[in-house]
Amino acid sequence: MFRDRDFDPKGALPAAAATLTQDLGLDVLLDAMAAGDEFVRGVARQAILAGLREPAEIDYRQRILADCLEQPALVREMYALAVEAIERERKIWGWTLNRYPEGLLHRSLDVLGMLLELLARLRRVADEHAPAFRSEGFARFFRMLAEELDDAYLEKVKEQLAHLEFREGVLMSAALGAGNKGTRYVLRKPREGRPSLLQRLQAWVEQVTTTERTSFVYQVADRDEAGLQALADLRSRGVALIAASLGQSADHILGFFGMLRTELGFYVGCLNLRDRLSAKDEPIAMPEPLPAGADALRARGLYDVSLSLALRERAVGNDLSADHERLVMITGANRGGKTTFMRSVGQAQLMMQCGLFAPAESFCAAACAGLFTHFKREEDPGLRSGKLDEELARMSAIIDQVRPRSLVLLNESFASTNEREGSQIARQVVRALLEAGVRVLYVTHLYDLAQGFYLSDRETALFLRAERLSDGRRTFRLIEGEPLPTSYGADLYRRIFDEARTAESVDAGGGSAAAPGSAAEEGSAAPAGSGVAEGSVAAAGSAAAEPAHGARVAGLQPALRK
Repeated sequence: MFRDRDFDPKGALPAAAATLTQDLGLDVLLDAMAAGDEFVRGVARQAILAGLREPAEIDYRQRILADCLEQPALVREMYALAVEAIERERKIWGWTLNRYPEGLLHRSLDVLGMLLELLARLRRVADEHAPAFRSEGFARFFRMLAEELDDAYLEKVKEQLAHLEFREGVLMSAALGAGNKGTRYVLRKPREGRPSLLQRLQAWVEQVTTTERTSFVYQVADRDEAGLQALADLRSRGVALIAASLGQSADHILGFFGMLRTELGFYVGCLNLRDRLSAKDEPIAMPEPLPAGADALRARGLYDVSLSLALRERAVGNDLSADHERLVMITGANRGGKTTFMRSVGQAQLMMQCGLFAPAESFCAAACAGLFTHFKREEDPGLRSGKLDEELARMSAIIDQVRPRSLVLLNESFASTNEREGSQIARQVVRALLEAGVRVLYVTHLYDLAQGFYLSDRETALFLRAERLSDGRRTFRLIEGEPLPTSYGADLYRRIFDEARTAESVDAGGGSAAAPGSAAEEGSAAPAGSGVAEGSVAAAGSAAAEPAHGARVAGLQPALRK
């Protein structure tokens, strides 16, 4: 995942990681990438939230991803090999005996034998399929396997492991130290091959007939437990160094498979996400990352990937062209797709900066120094502070962390107070951010705020509006336009309470059709392939569950329509 270092799955995350996950709906995205594998989910979360800053690093990772998208079966096979290595090592008996040299030796031999088998299988994958991969990352990986794990090396390792089983006993030397205690224990290379019967007979004859002996043999009786223990201690002293060395070798190779599992886990998560989106015919595109000073931000067909994953239908995509605008102000009809669009921009920025594809037909943006979100929150159930206090505290935390070339997404910020005060606070905050070189996207219903910026900054800012058709239907698309003094809340009123009144009539046996402007009519006329945005179905359902209340307030509708 990096050209010059390993990916750290436990690295530090930005302080705003939890807020980003909540505001941008990243849990749905991460679940789709994991596909039930919690390890993949953890790696994906780390990669997405601790994104890259340099376009060269993003491009390096994107090229590897392009190989993975073309060869998904091979990538999954290599990932499965890494997982198999980790799982099989855990099942090898003897880990409780690691503090004893003999136990460590035998367990290390078992682990190394198993890992050697998997290394050979990985080498075969590299030999057969390396030409199909074109990225620098995979080319270096396969070249390393070919050079360091050639047939001669693997065969030599097998021979050494066979010798270290000591089937013919342990050959070692030692010296007598102070107090006739053994010292300088050295494990000797075993004799080449097992001596023949004739050689053993000659050695026995020499031992019997020779008066000057150069070696001595001590035979421990079968029932001499103390002698057997002393002999075992001598053997342990001899194999201690080689056992420790083998243990380190096993850990080193196991660490290689662990890192292979980690880095391939990210790309497996990318494949899982691609498969989910492809099943819905949702477009994906490899984004174009530009340096932080490029001020680029443009997209075509950009959609909220988490919303799409939660819907049966495809999500509505939007176009964006804000290459030189540091401020994007988004206004318009309630439940028209504004927050959804805001989330899609944040998701695409994070996905691009971790080397992932973007949920769009095309996406190009400058790599930002940091991404921050300030979305509206529900009332504090503990009543420890008011909503405005809480909003200001969160904004203060963002100001402490934000740097030039950052991206800040504000969603209905400071709407918890009256419009005059909220607009004044927001205006000062936005001005300060813009002067500090920060790009700001702001979804707001504060007309005074939006109109003020439109009159003073229309040449340097982009103003988008949630589209509303003449009959009140939402297309969930954003168009360029001047802020309007209304968010068309009356549309929601008529839809919710008319549906409640219709439901009451049906319950009474009236069987009447859906009223004009109701949720049923609006849903049936929605654009093909569009998804429900910002919880409109849930709102309609909650009103329908209380027809009596809808009947009580229905008398207000004629006055409201006037």
